[in-house]
Amino acid sequence: MSDASPARPQKFTVPRFLAAKEKNQKITMLTAYDYLSAKILDDAGLDCLLVGDTLGMVVQGKSTTLPVTVDEMIYHGEMVCRAVQRALVIVDMPFMSFHISPAQALENAGRILKETGADAVKLEGGVNQAKTIEAIAAADIPVMAHLGLKPQSVRAIGSMGKIQRDEDQLIADALAAERAGAFGILLEMITAPIARKITETVTVPTIGIGSGSGCDGQVLVTPDMLGMNADFHPRFLKKYANFAADMKTAVQTYASEVREGTFPDASHSHS
Repeated sequence: MSDASPARPQKFTVPRFLAAKEKNQKITMLTAYDYLSAKILDDAGLDCLLVGDTLGMVVQGKSTTLPVTVDEMIYHGEMVCRAVQRALVIVDMPFMSFHISPAQALENAGRILKETGADAVKLEGGVNQAKTIEAIAAADIPVMAHLGLKPQSVRAIGSMGKIQRDEDQLIADALAAERAGAFGILLEMITAPIARKITETVTVPTIGIGSGSGCDGQVLVTPDMLGMNADFHPRFLKKYANFAADMKTAVQTYASEVREGTFPDASHSHS
């Protein structure tokens, strides 16, 4: 009988991410915030896991992503990275962690990679953050840009659901991010024709959320696509499960059995 351990899955690296566009292979991505969920997602064969600052909303219950700190991103990112064998793990740089200067951004990006074990960071911005992207990329820290709807700019935009339609600005942002060294670009809430045009214009992969099928890959927030937030129904979201209802039913059944004295029974007790 062989005692050889199972082969470790081949890591989805930044070079493999870039090659996927050349091979016309769609890239799969979901968000992850904890060890157990990340392990399940990684075992399912996803290409990328994004430790998003959306944790401020879907984990902490806040109304925006703005209060999330670098320390919180590191805390959640380290848990995710400990679970992952295959997926490329990208950690968001939260609000005000890269806005002051490229030097500040580089220091925080370095902390995130060193203390989490992640493969890359992501930050919001294009033309306005080109120098910052360049500084991070120059230190050999893979960095992804985030364009279109930028949740960290919610106070200026006025709405978390505003569709982005300024084609000239969006293309300029994408080209600036690519030239600065971004290895990928996340496109959020951009009209499908513009997102497709951006994807055809840049040589790095694009990942869409609410931006149509013309992107090189797609990302969704995992609790949203699993139906854990019963009241969240944006047009771009497809719910692949109904965890909120299933969880409620399971808890109600458990509580009923405890009250009736049918749990635990002999099969769930030690003799």
